[in-house]
Amino acid sequence: MYTMYPHQPSTTIRILSGYLDNIDLTIKPTEKETLALSVTTDPTYINNIMSHVQEIHSTSMNTTESTTNIISLHRTWCLWYDDPTLHNAHPDMPWKDTLQLCGEFSTAQDFWTIFNNIIPASQIPTSANYHLFCKGIIPAWEDPANKHGGKFVMTMPKKDSRAGKCDEWWLFTVLAVIGETMDASGDEICGVVVSIRKSQDRIALWLKSCKKDVCVRIGKRWKKALQVTDKTTLKYQSHKDAAASGTSYQNQVLFEA
Repeated sequence: MYTMYPHQPSTTIRILSGYLDNIDLTIKPTEKETLALSVTTDPTYINNIMSHVQEIHSTSMNTTESTTNIISLHRTWCLWYDDPTLHNAHPDMPWKDTLQLCGEFSTAQDFWTIFNNIIPASQIPTSANYHLFCKGIIPAWEDPANKHGGKFVMTMPKKDSRAGKCDEWWLFTVLAVIGETMDASGDEICGVVVSIRKSQDRIALWLKSCKKDVCVRIGKRWKKALQVTDKTTLKYQSHKDAAASGTSYQNQVLFEA
């Protein structure tokens, strides 16, 4: 069982960022890269951005390893990007081939190096997604770690996303997931997905099972991490139903948190 951090996003943020004073976390993609991402579905753009990230990472680690303690996470995580319009343009392309690996990390330093050098979730193209999953788990319904489980879905109107809630809740969720603040067993959470859509955006927390008691406990802790009220409802759907219907979110709600 993992050592649990307190269930507050502010505490998790301090744990993950409080030791990084010697790393420049202000570096962002250039204006040209940002503009390109906002208007293109070309998968090669992510490679250009990640080359930029790797260069920054190499420089920052060379200058800070001797003065900064490495903050190890319990598990290694992978950040993926996909844009379904690529599959629509190339129907013969398997969906998994549209996934682009932005990078993987197992320390707080490596997490911030990647996270601070990608486009914010609210600014990726409509229909695109970021997936943050434990290494070895593909963000697909049929993956062995996912196929018997499901996901809690939080839906937000576009007005909330434009007001900054999408990026804020995505960050709080990511920090809670990699900080292991929601799952007492340390083995139930597979990953998390943020999906940008035309009329509303969603964040989905993927779990390994559909056991109501286990899932609801995690869902309630997620709500605490998001600092939302009881008026916010998280709805749980199974991956089995999603695979049968072929849709990600239009499926039967098994239970709520």
